[in-house]
Amino acid sequence: MKILIVEDDPSLTEVMVTALKKEGYTVENAADFESASEKIDVYSYDCILLDIMLPGGSGLDLLSKIKEHDTKADVIIISAKDSIDDKVSGLELGADDYLPKPFHIAELSARIRSVARRSRRNGDFSLKYGNISLEPESGRVFVGGSETGLLKKEFSILSYFMHRPEHLVDKTVLAEAIWGDHIDQTDDFQFLYAQMKNLRKKLQDAGADVEIKAVYGFGYKLTHSQNF
Repeated sequence: MKILIVEDDPSLTEVMVTALKKEGYTVENAADFESASEKIDVYSYDCILLDIMLPGGSGLDLLSKIKEHDTKADVIIISAKDSIDDKVSGLELGADDYLPKPFHIAELSARIRSVARRSRRNGDFSLKYGNISLEPESGRVFVGGSETGLLKKEFSILSYFMHRPEHLVDKTVLAEAIWGDHIDQTDDFQFLYAQMKNLRKKLQDAGADVEIKAVYGFGYKLTHSQNF
């Protein structure tokens, strides 16, 4: 899961980033309205932790922009402004939850998992496509009912595609989603090619009836084997 923290308090941001990375999330942050807006325009996120009071603009305006972009990101408002009006406004604009400051990191983690569950059908947190079943919380993958062992990055890549079956994914977008926006500093995608090669072989060896196929000049696509 890729998370964006929109928060102008550097000490709180550092605590959240450290804790959430330890839980296996890919985490990025923005400290003001403008930088957050730019990241939302360019990158895709699974969850956005959004402060209301931001330098340069309101978090509620940013929330409106997020929803106008038709992003599927879950949004949790985190704010010291614990007024009923702010809470109601945020929820009416499409926020998935509201967590007032101060809060415990354990509660934040629980809220993230909770909104992710609610965004899945019938509260089922597992992702299924073809004969593959992926469990984000446990980090386990099953192919045809049998568990298949994947490394952490392989699991993250497969999870990204399981959220977007039959969609073409640009290799740069994929790299940014899995490794974070610091990949802008490199023009070498060998790290991605190596992970993809290993993942595709493991799925094939396990008897998966779907595969991640390369689309020349663009990127990759998760599709049923007979559909490509």
